[in-house]
Amino acid sequence: MKKEINLENKRIRTGDKVMIITGNDRGLVGEVLSRSDDRVTVRGVNVRKKHVKKSEKNPSGGIIEIERPFHISNVAHCLDETQPRKIKVGYDTDGKRLLVYREGDTDVPFRAIKNGKVKQ
Repeated sequence: MKKEINLENKRIRTGDKVMIITGNDRGLVGEVLSRSDDRVTVRGVNVRKKHVKKSEKNPSGGIIEIERPFHISNVAHCLDETQPRKIKVGYDTDGKRLLVYREGDTDVPFRAIKNGKVKQ
């Protein structure tokens, strides 16, 4: 039986600034390098060492450091270096969908959603 993947969380994209909220790297902030299904790779976070054989790419072989992916549930959007933000879907005056975060009593637009549909 095939495992179904939940792709509902489309809020995190490549290039977004995120904070790690669980695990050994909790509290670190970095930029999302890539995203595939439910995993994200963050620059400078979750760095592991890997032993590689000699090849054309690595003529001397040796030990290299690579960033390993996190599950998407372990990261949260971060606008500054101190605190993660909860992002939710809101609507602008034209009825287009936006991602917004709460600032005091007001919703501040974060960015537009691709293919934002008009609210009926």
